[in-house]
Amino acid sequence: MRGRLHQGLRLFLTLAGMAMFAGCEESGNTYVPPPPPAVRVAQPVQQPVTLYFELTGNTAPLNAVDIEARVQGYIQSIDYQDGMMVKKGTKLFGIERDTYQAQLDQAKASLASQQASQVGAKQEYDRQLNLMKQQVTTQTAVDSAKATLDEANAAILNAQANVDLATINLGYTEVLAPFDGVVTDHLVDIGTLVGVSGPTKLASIVQTDPLYAYFNVSETQVLMIKQAMAKQGHTFRQTDLPSIPAEIGLQTEEGYPHKGHLDYASPQLDASTGTLQVRALFDNKDHAMLPGLFVRVRVPVGHNDKALLVRDDTIGTNQLGSYVLVLGKDDVVEQKQVKTGQREGPLRVVQSGLDPADWVVTQGIQQAIPGSKVTPEKMEMNPTANAAGDAKAKTTTQ
Repeated sequence: MRGRLHQGLRLFLTLAGMAMFAGCEESGNTYVPPPPPAVRVAQPVQQPVTLYFELTGNTAPLNAVDIEARVQGYIQSIDYQDGMMVKKGTKLFGIERDTYQAQLDQAKASLASQQASQVGAKQEYDRQLNLMKQQVTTQTAVDSAKATLDEANAAILNAQANVDLATINLGYTEVLAPFDGVVTDHLVDIGTLVGVSGPTKLASIVQTDPLYAYFNVSETQVLMIKQAMAKQGHTFRQTDLPSIPAEIGLQTEEGYPHKGHLDYASPQLDASTGTLQVRALFDNKDHAMLPGLFVRVRVPVGHNDKALLVRDDTIGTNQLGSYVLVLGKDDVVEQKQVKTGQREGPLRVVQSGLDPADWVVTQGIQQAIPGSKVTPEKMEMNPTANAAGDAKAKTTTQ
């Protein structure tokens, strides 16, 4: 009895399922594809742009020398603190001066003796001249007196030179700063004998204000600059360098906050590297920059009145180079290979490959697949927006 009930229940459920399936087929329910993905597009910004060469370089001090002991003696004093900023003429080291003071006094005494001898020789020569006029002496006596006077004059010159030399050596016992700068740590201690077999290095001094930045320009860039100047009717001259601005930025800085000007360009290219060394000069009054730092360098080389710019985050790269996604016919996405230039804040210059009328995909790039249809929303090229973010549209969907 129970078996018959179970069989009847199974039959009822099977018939009910078949009825439901048949009802679904009669309703005509078919697959509907999703709408094209929504993206936002904008035309390139067209504006005047100063063109730059963006290079890399290193900072270098304006002056940097080793401070050396030029006379022999014991170090008696160290008159600065390691790493201290000093002015030109500041005393840095003191070397014992007793011996050199005595040599100067001896030289002065010798000079005084020779001056006294010269006075006596002059008097004798004048006396012989008077006697010669009175015809009571001989020419030989006059000539002898004249020779003695000449020897006395020469002896004075020699004695004066000894005084000057002794004065110089005495001055070397005080080691002075040759220019404004920062002095390194001392390499000798008080009581050290220096200058025995030659100059002894005591420390170094570095001048960091102003500061140099050295960088290299490629041969191609040099030729481009010369051609551009030739078109303007100008010839490159070293005297024109101070009128050419230069900017640098450190690794931790945004942009190029430090302003300066070119100072020197090598007269010839380095054949081994194919580059020309150039130097720029920058104020460093706050001593924020140190010699030897890696810097980014920017030098203006021209001007483009109608440059095309797009947001830097809309530019992709592939094996062929840089590209942007643009809106093609019937709202189909196309990929355009472009040649990019310098960056202007969040924008980047597009040198070729893009037209002013192109609509560049700026948001929804991940959904914009080349060859696929999209639902575009036109907007202005907003430099502050992000490709993955939202922005207020200028117009509605076309």
